[in-house]
Amino acid sequence: MSEHDYSNKHVEYVAPEATPEEQAELDDMYKRMDEIHLKPLWRTIGSLMPNSPESQAVAHKWDWEELYKLAQRSGELVPVGRGGERRAIGLCNPGLGGNPYISPTLWAAIQYLAPGENAPEHRHSQNAFRFVIEGEGVWTVVNGDAVPMKRGDFLLTPGWNFHGHHNIATEPMAWLDGLDIPFAHQMDTGFFEYGTEKLTDESTPDYSRSERLWANPGLRPVAFPGRTTQSTIGRYAWEHTDKALNEQLALEDAGFPGVVGPGHAAVRYTNPTTGGDVMSTIRAEFHRMRPGASTTPVHEVGNRVFQVFEGSATAYVGDETFELNHGDVVNVPSWKKWHIEAGADGVDLFNFSDFPIFEKLDLARTYTPEGV
Repeated sequence: MSEHDYSNKHVEYVAPEATPEEQAELDDMYKRMDEIHLKPLWRTIGSLMPNSPESQAVAHKWDWEELYKLAQRSGELVPVGRGGERRAIGLCNPGLGGNPYISPTLWAAIQYLAPGENAPEHRHSQNAFRFVIEGEGVWTVVNGDAVPMKRGDFLLTPGWNFHGHHNIATEPMAWLDGLDIPFAHQMDTGFFEYGTEKLTDESTPDYSRSERLWANPGLRPVAFPGRTTQSTIGRYAWEHTDKALNEQLALEDAGFPGVVGPGHAAVRYTNPTTGGDVMSTIRAEFHRMRPGASTTPVHEVGNRVFQVFEGSATAYVGDETFELNHGDVVNVPSWKKWHIEAGADGVDLFNFSDFPIFEKLDLARTYTPEGV
């Protein structure tokens, strides 16, 4: 199938020109349709059923240095507590009409917690995660389980789990939040409930209870049989992610399989009870690319978000080119052709997407113009 088959062009039916009398009758009919909230398909099929997806979202880059400066300033001016709940600043896609969404289904934000601050507990039906780009000294408490947050850690707060945060360090800390808020909003599935003002556990263990039970490679506790909808692991520690990526590249050096492509190691965070995605609506991955390595250009149904953890890269999304450095965030709208090239020092990339939604609905689709 050629790339032309997936172009955004579509053929419109052109009706014979109406006579003045027919046009007057048509105008009256369309006016009446508008009055009783009707829209005829023949006047809207081009936008309702395009030949390929035409996302309203656009590709955009958010500069981490600028994000952090604004988060830091908000820490000086805006308190954390009931009402605002979290000092989180949403990344607004320029194509989505001012909504605080990075894509039609995903929400991303920088959250900032000053030394000694507590973010009170609450819960919501929306699924959430946190990825720590730098710093430590914050613990998040999820259903009474105190979970450390350190650089490179990926942490989960699946829907309807009570959670709060506290910073015991002498320095502020910021991290990337990701949620499925837009999807829940569109589907009218959002619920929210306040929890305790004081955290249910203010201890600071090195490992959470969920890690002690579930984060042992290839082993699961017999006391908890069966499948769970969301992952049972609260924190995917950086030490394990880093080791897994290094081993993939070492295997490549030794001539054995393991990498996605030349110089490109990648892991997916998974639910240990199913082997599937960590949450029902969100997929999360981490990619490590050697200097000069490149991903394969591809079109995909679904939305991706990347954040640079270390190094630098160039992201090509549709007709846009973005130079990425530490902490920078870039999104890939559905069906926009994209690929990423690592910089001179290589690059580490955190990535999350809404792919589980489309796979469950049998709407997932991928097209690689150059073949694989």
